[in-house]
Formats: sequence, structure tokens, C-alpha cells
Amino acid sequence: MLARRKFVISGIVVPLLIGLIGFINLIQRPRFAAYHDVDVLQLLGTGMCFGVALSAFIALIRNRTTS
Repeated sequence: MLARRKFVISGIVVPLLIGLIGFINLIQRPRFAAYHDVDVLQLLGTGMCFGVALSAFIALIRNRTTS
């Protein structure tokens, strides 16, 4: 049970850190000032939706192989 909990936590923390590093890198660029707030929020929301969909797809594939 503890191993599964560590796997779930690492499955959340690692992508979050990678996403934050990329976002911080984007914010520091001078071209970022030209983007509007709405565009940035839309990109963040779209990325989150794609991330959730990809996670669900991977979970679906893993459940099929274990069944």
C-alpha cells in the first residue's frame, strides 16, 4: 500500500515540477510580455486538460494490461 502511495505522489509531483520549470522559463522571456493574460490562461487550461486526458489514457492502458 505504501509503495502505491509513493507511486501516486511521484506521478503527481514530477510532472508538476517539469511543468513549473517550463512555465517559469517562459515567463522570463521578453516575448512573454506581448501575450495577453487571457491567452496565457487559455494555454494553461488547455495544457491541464491535455494532461488529464493523457493520464487517463495511460491509466486505461495499464488497467487493460493488468486485467
